[in-house]
Amino acid sequence: MTDSTRPSPDALLRAAKREQRGRLKIFLGAAPGVGKTFEMLREGAERLRAGSDVVVAVVETHGRAETQALVAPFEVIARRALPYRGHELEEMDLDAVLARRPQLALVDEFAHTNVEGSRHPKRWQDVMELLDAGIDVYTTLNVQHVESLNDVVSSFTKVRVRETVPDSVFDGAEIEVVDLPPDELIERLKEGKVYIPAEASRALGHFFSKPNLSALREMALRRAALSVDQALIEHLDASALPGTFAGGERVLVAISELPGSDALVRAAKRLADALRAPWQAVYIETPRAEQFSESDKRRIADALSLAASLGATIATVPAASVIEGLATHVQGMRATQLVIGKSVRSWWFALRHGSVVDAMLRSSAGLAVHVIPATEPGVRATARTARKGLWGDPGAYAAIVAMVAATTLFGKLVEPWIGLGGVDLIFLLPVIVASGRFGLRPGLVTGLLAGLAYNFFFLPPLHTFTIADPQSLLTMFVLIGIAAFTANLAAKLKARATLGARGAQENAAIAAFGQALARASDWESTSRIICEEVSQLLDVNVLLLNRRDAALVTVASCPTAEGELGPVNAAAADWSWDRGESAGVGTGTLNAADWQFHPLKTALGVLAVIGIARTDGRDPVRADRAVLLQTLLGQAALAHERLKLEDEVREVTILKERDRLRAALLSSIGHDLRTPLTSVATAIDAIALDHPGAPSLPIARMELARLRRFLDNLVDMVRIDAGALELRPEPIDLTDAIGGAVHDLKDLFRGRHIDLRVPANLPFVTADPTLLHHILINLLANAAQHGGETGTITIAGTRTPDAVELSVRDEGPGLADGQEARIFETFAQGRGSDRHGGSGLGLAIVKGFAEAMGIAAVARNHAEGGAMFTLRFPQRLLPD
Repeated sequence: MTDSTRPSPDALLRAAKREQRGRLKIFLGAAPGVGKTFEMLREGAERLRAGSDVVVAVVETHGRAETQALVAPFEVIARRALPYRGHELEEMDLDAVLARRPQLALVDEFAHTNVEGSRHPKRWQDVMELLDAGIDVYTTLNVQHVESLNDVVSSFTKVRVRETVPDSVFDGAEIEVVDLPPDELIERLKEGKVYIPAEASRALGHFFSKPNLSALREMALRRAALSVDQALIEHLDASALPGTFAGGERVLVAISELPGSDALVRAAKRLADALRAPWQAVYIETPRAEQFSESDKRRIADALSLAASLGATIATVPAASVIEGLATHVQGMRATQLVIGKSVRSWWFALRHGSVVDAMLRSSAGLAVHVIPATEPGVRATARTARKGLWGDPGAYAAIVAMVAATTLFGKLVEPWIGLGGVDLIFLLPVIVASGRFGLRPGLVTGLLAGLAYNFFFLPPLHTFTIADPQSLLTMFVLIGIAAFTANLAAKLKARATLGARGAQENAAIAAFGQALARASDWESTSRIICEEVSQLLDVNVLLLNRRDAALVTVASCPTAEGELGPVNAAAADWSWDRGESAGVGTGTLNAADWQFHPLKTALGVLAVIGIARTDGRDPVRADRAVLLQTLLGQAALAHERLKLEDEVREVTILKERDRLRAALLSSIGHDLRTPLTSVATAIDAIALDHPGAPSLPIARMELARLRRFLDNLVDMVRIDAGALELRPEPIDLTDAIGGAVHDLKDLFRGRHIDLRVPANLPFVTADPTLLHHILINLLANAAQHGGETGTITIAGTRTPDAVELSVRDEGPGLADGQEARIFETFAQGRGSDRHGGSGLGLAIVKGFAEAMGIAAVARNHAEGGAMFTLRFPQRLLPD
């Protein structure tokens, strides 16, 4: 069985693994409301009627009667209640589903984020565990939640979705697109079948606009097509079936050493963009590559680099001939579109090597071949130049003459014993040796010299080139024919051995490079290993630069760098860092530099820049090393990404420990100071009995109240951080709530004017009365301390179409520019009160309590002066 008919071991292994797992089916939609949950339940019901054991693990009905009716026939696994910031939230009970072990589980909202305390942070991870247990899963997903499409969606919807699933979840999954035309979805939205009317009106003006829905619909269809295409290719690889079976387009561009390869790459890029298909650039490396000039090799390297910069994957494939290598690669990639150049070749070249274009047109069924003529001047000259060195090294011909002379002398010595008939066999030895050692043309020359020497010294008449016997003429032609055959066979074997050895050497070097990086655990050793290995493998000087204090500095080099980079090199390095593109010598940007710089770019951005150069001033990367360089850069980038992620994990661990210690300290302070404060309060009351008119008593009571508020804030902040708030919402009259807060602060407000502008007919709001009281206390105390001793505090309530707003305004200097959001952070201080000289906790308490109850808290400067803090109670918090 040949390689072309052998099933792919990787594909067979993946198929075997899937057989041991449950099957995943994803109902993919363009947007909420297209009917994904409805379709999932409908197909689940069909499985149930067919006799399968089907359960509902979690389905969000959103109060829709038709969806609840579809859930009724199923067994529903009770959800697990988890505490979260004073609430009890329900999540899918993964352990209960695993214990029940149904044949099929229905799991809604694949991208959902689980509540803290769940086994997995994401619901898709729960689904993976169900699949590993052999349970089939049906689930729903919107296309904007796909990780690779998240930024594309946000670019035109202006909405960044935080809940995403990795693209790897689509591997092996069955995809069903649940589609609905934009006009029908908009109509459903207007009818209140997706959101409540107030939210629907906002959605129609933003996310659910018709252009957005059309774009999302197209993305969903294309993502499903991509999954189908990947599944089809994997099945073909596992079954060893030939052909393209184009479920999706795949573009391949073949480049060569001739001028015009860059035009081929750009044409392939345009074709791939038009088809929205993945594409690859390939260079077929044949034995002819050894005879290429430096300009030929540079053109190959430039074309591969251009393709990589335009988003293609690049490959260098060793093969005995271009036709053989390209046909094999087309079959392995299952390309559907081939972009190839038609160069101007001589008839003799085409006769000896064949036409690649004609061969691909004849042999590649189902392949669309795009032929682009090479029209650049100098193509013929290049082809002729490449032939100059085909006759080999002159020293080889001196060795050939010596071997033929030695063979002739040896033949004269042994002729008396073996006769004339055996001497001609001796002359085969130099022919075979020269053909195998020096190649075809030197082998042919050896055959010709051997025939002439045999004729001159051994065939009668001796010492002449006259051939009297026809058999002797046949012997001479046999020698030349054997030389041609042996040379051709030896050349093919040598070329394959050379290419195979080079490939094995590069693979071993890449594996060793990866192992060395895996052993490195810090930035310094990783940078040093990268420089040393790249320098050794590519025989170049290497620099690794990183950003330090807003400037690129050299962190490692091999050999040791001397001095600083010049202005041009520094500019090229900065360009590579800022743009994420290669720059410097041999590139299209700042090629006057001495170094060539490449960014180490990952999903986290550019993490470092590598510079390479040669001491002799030649181009840093040869054409046959371009793919190796890209592979090394990729591994170096992954090593830097791993170190950065490890640093972030350590920072998160430190922050968590710091927060834990801070919470413990705040809790300790809050509780330990209550006893002495109680004693102080008792002492103040005792003094008041003995000296009721003492002028210091009001000040003492006011400061005591302030200390108590501070301690209450400490305890409340600990409760917020620990998520231990227990909400007891009830309808509240804001007028009563404000009156209670003002009464508790009567000592603080003595001599101060309170302007109360809360209408008597303002609707009730749903909130926890205790938490709302704390919010108002902190806002009013903050306004009193910030607005001066005589400044007016204005409390205003207003009714908007979809909310009730309550604002507290002072007449102080207002907030500093840019502090509107930061002022709510813990321990943040601005001008006045908690903004200056305060604890920095009061406004953080306001924000934390408000968010826990679903209230928006906003700070801004009033147009007439002073700061204004607004609480916004949305429509859902207004009882009917």
